[in-house]
Amino acid sequence: MPRKLTVTRIAAMRSRQLTSRGVELFRKAATADGADRSGLTHLTYAVMANYAVDAALTVALANTLFFAAASAESTGKVLLYLLITVAPFAVIAPFIGPLLDKIQHGRRIALAATSFGRSLLAIVMAFNFNSWVLYPCALGMMVLSKSFGVLKAALTPRVLPEQITLVKTNSRLTVFGLVAGGVAGGIAAAFAGVTNASGALIWTALCGVAGGVLCLRIPAWVESTEGEVPVQHSEVLTRGRVRRFPPGVSATLWANMANRIETGFLALFIAFVVKTEYSHLSGFQQLLVLGIVGAAAGLGGFVGNALGTQITLTRPDVIAAWGVVAVGVTCLVAIMIPGIAMAAVVGLVGSTSSSLAKVCLDSVIQDRLPEASRASAFGMSESLLQLAWVTGGVVGLLLGGVLHLSGDGVYMLGFAVVTLMVGLGVTQSWLSRSGRALVPALAAAWDRRANRRFAKSRSAGQTSAPRTARFTVPAAGDAEQGPRTQQLPTDEPPATSATRDRRPRKAGRPRR
Repeated sequence: MPRKLTVTRIAAMRSRQLTSRGVELFRKAATADGADRSGLTHLTYAVMANYAVDAALTVALANTLFFAAASAESTGKVLLYLLITVAPFAVIAPFIGPLLDKIQHGRRIALAATSFGRSLLAIVMAFNFNSWVLYPCALGMMVLSKSFGVLKAALTPRVLPEQITLVKTNSRLTVFGLVAGGVAGGIAAAFAGVTNASGALIWTALCGVAGGVLCLRIPAWVESTEGEVPVQHSEVLTRGRVRRFPPGVSATLWANMANRIETGFLALFIAFVVKTEYSHLSGFQQLLVLGIVGAAAGLGGFVGNALGTQITLTRPDVIAAWGVVAVGVTCLVAIMIPGIAMAAVVGLVGSTSSSLAKVCLDSVIQDRLPEASRASAFGMSESLLQLAWVTGGVVGLLLGGVLHLSGDGVYMLGFAVVTLMVGLGVTQSWLSRSGRALVPALAAAWDRRANRRFAKSRSAGQTSAPRTARFTVPAAGDAEQGPRTQQLPTDEPPATSATRDRRPRKAGRPRR
């Protein structure tokens, strides 16, 4: 005799159906465009776990110096906070990046090691939360997180399906990561509410262990260099000189730095302005006002990454530059229409442009630099972007927290200064496309330094760097034969602007 249907049983059945449908939709999205056959799906899962660790750690440390300093309580704490955020990048650029460049065989293990290392540090922090041990461990967590990002960016071209571009792939990874971060952050908040910050840190450690296991499940062919064609010196020399980055990469990097200056400025400037201009409101009401700008910026970040997955960006460097132009125009309008509402619009446009420009930067580095220098390039770019964010934050701190202006004047002065800084960044971005600079003397000094490094590498016998070869994802009927590889001829013509963004795959993936 069938069981009687009750409201509870119907609700349970409906919940199971919705859960099954949600899981199926998630798997379909994660394996779309041949991602399951190229290995991108496994990398996506690992990236989601890394975002989960970041979100859980943020919740666990919400009341510590690392995040509470941005609440505009004192300029001294904020300056210390800015110094701490820059510290990990002083390690990544000169040490971690070049070290990761040398790891061509074993990057999956290195990727997993960053996740397992973060788990270990999270456990140490959980049992020493009120001790000075918390701070060096937190800095170590930040270094390992950025190292994961550098390794992930270097591995992405090796698991890229033929059907999609690098820009769309980077955006897809970010969108999946943001979703995972939101879920993991909510769970961490629940643990912190029921127990304390130690409970959230234990959850952080569990996410790190899961991430390490997922990293080891990335296909082994991402570490194969068989069949690669070496890059000739003519590809890195320009009129007998070598530059640190190709013009397209430099232009995109400058556009990203201009974006980071604006976002760093707004993050701290608006916090101090709300504290000053809305002093008659309670703390909770001030938080709600600040949340208007924060919500707009968060929405912009999601929109920027979503745009990267939906539109075809054949010229990422140009798209990034035009995005900064839009930010500059919005800041200019904010001078004429001062107020918290326009600040929210600036946050929306700036965050959208910053997110879209970041995926553009990742794609041009992955596409236009040899494999042997990508990790260093990502490490240096992350350091420069963080330095730009801190520069904007310091300007916002000085204008919003030190000058103590009132009324519309503080908005007008603040956005006038950031408009000028963004304008300089846009100008430098466009000049970089032709190898020029606003300050030619600095560019010449940079070239001389790069030439010395290049001469040293030639004397040591480092005359070539690996280059990727084309890879075609097999059709569904051929899946059992494994990925197919194709050797690039040595006289292959250079990629056109229409195909430059579609980075060829690595050769040497083993046949099954």
